[in-house]
Amino acid sequence: MIDIVSMLIKALVDEPDKVEVTETSGEKTTIYEAKVAKSDMGKVIGRSGRTIEALRVIVSSCGAKRKQRCSFQIIDDES
Repeated sequence: MIDIVSMLIKALVDEPDKVEVTETSGEKTTIYEAKVAKSDMGKVIGRSGRTIEALRVIVSSCGAKRKQRCSFQIIDDES
């Protein structure tokens, strides 16, 4: 799942080498956090948040198939 999220985000940004995706698993919930360059935040969020919402739908759909709740967050890279 990390590979899918990472591939999708790297296709959207100008600096794909700065993309880092981490997974934090709990009992019932898995959280995927993507760290991107500050200049790429707008591209990942998209106009009116449509792109990030689509990414969240993909992550939650894949999680539902595995009978697990999944969420997705974007973290900006300070460097």
